[in-house]
Amino acid sequence: MSGPGGVAGDQLRAFVERIEHVEEEIKALNEGKKEIYAEAKGEGYDVKIIKEVIRIRKQDEKERDEKESMLDLYLHALQNAGVAKAA
Repeated sequence: MSGPGGVAGDQLRAFVERIEHVEEEIKALNEGKKEIYAEAKGEGYDVKIIKEVIRIRKQDEKERDEKESMLDLYLHALQNAGVAKAA
């Protein structure tokens, strides 16, 4: 049944409790992720590079290839501009 103002208190409480439970799970997972990064760092891996690898692996392969091509194009253009400026 609805309480004051037409709000179903039991249903609302259930939503809030489910959200709180998910937030606790997220917190635990984030702690686990931090531990994995710390372990990798302890083994001599560069954590920044690992994070970059993970970011890249999340991308669609075609999208990633297009971005890499554009990056190469821009870097090449900058190198050529530097040569033209120096001359």
